[in-house]
Amino acid sequence: MTAAPVLDVRGLSYVLPGPAVGNRALVRDVSFAVGAGETLVLLGRSGSGKTTTLKLINRLLEPTAGTVLVDGRPAREADPTALRRGIGYVIQEVGLFPHYTVERNVGLVPALLGWDAQRIGSRVAELLRLVGLDPAIHGQRRPHELSGGQRQRVGVARALAADPPLLLLDEPFGALDPITRAELQREFGALQRRLGKAMVFVTHDVREAQRLGTRIGLMREGRLVFLGTPEEFGRSQDSESRAFREAGA
Repeated sequence: MTAAPVLDVRGLSYVLPGPAVGNRALVRDVSFAVGAGETLVLLGRSGSGKTTTLKLINRLLEPTAGTVLVDGRPAREADPTALRRGIGYVIQEVGLFPHYTVERNVGLVPALLGWDAQRIGSRVAELLRLVGLDPAIHGQRRPHELSGGQRQRVGVARALAADPPLLLLDEPFGALDPITRAELQREFGALQRRLGKAMVFVTHDVREAQRLGTRIGLMREGRLVFLGTPEEFGRSQDSESRAFREAGA
C-alpha cells in the first residue's frame, strides 16, 4: 500500500483581485503531491507563480480555488499560525531576527510550542551540528556576525527545529556566491537523504533543479507545464523545458 503524500495540492489557483490588475491569475489549476523523502523543485522564470504557490500552501495567501492537504488534513481548516509552525519555511533573505542570538533564532518555534528549556537547548545544538555549525562557537553569535552561507545554514536549522514533516524553500541559496552556493547544494542534498522530509524547493536555476530535485515542476504563467523526474525533464520536448535546458547548458 502506498503511503499518503505529506503534501497534496489539488487544482490550486490564485487570482489577484482588483480593477487595476484586471483580476490577474498568478496561479492556475496547479496540482501535485510530495511524499516523505521527495524534493519537488518548482522551476520557472520570475513571475511564473513559484513563490505564490509556496505562500498558498502555508496560507500566507488564501487560494481562490483548489485544496491543499498537509498530512491528509485540509490546510484551510487549520489555524494559520499553527499550520505555519508545523511547516518549515526557508527564504533567500533568511529572515533571522537580528537582535537574537543564533541559538534563540533556531529555538524560536519550539519555544512558541511550549518546549522546556533543556529540550530546546538540546535540539538547537543537534541542529547546528547537523548543518555544519559548532554550537559552542556560533550559538551565541548574532546574524550580522555570520557569513551569508552561515546565515543560510541557521535558516535551515530553524526550519527544522520543530521536526516538521514538510519544508518549503524559496530560492534559499540564490543570494550566495557561486562557490558557497555549490557547497550548500551538496550539503543540502546529503541532508535531505538523511532526514527524509517532504520538500518543495523554488528556484529559477535549472542546474540547481536537476541537482536537488527528485522531481521537477516547471511553471509558466501560473501553470504547471511539466512535472516529472530530472531525467524526464532532460528529454522533454516542451518548449519551456527546452528553453531552460539551453539556458543551463
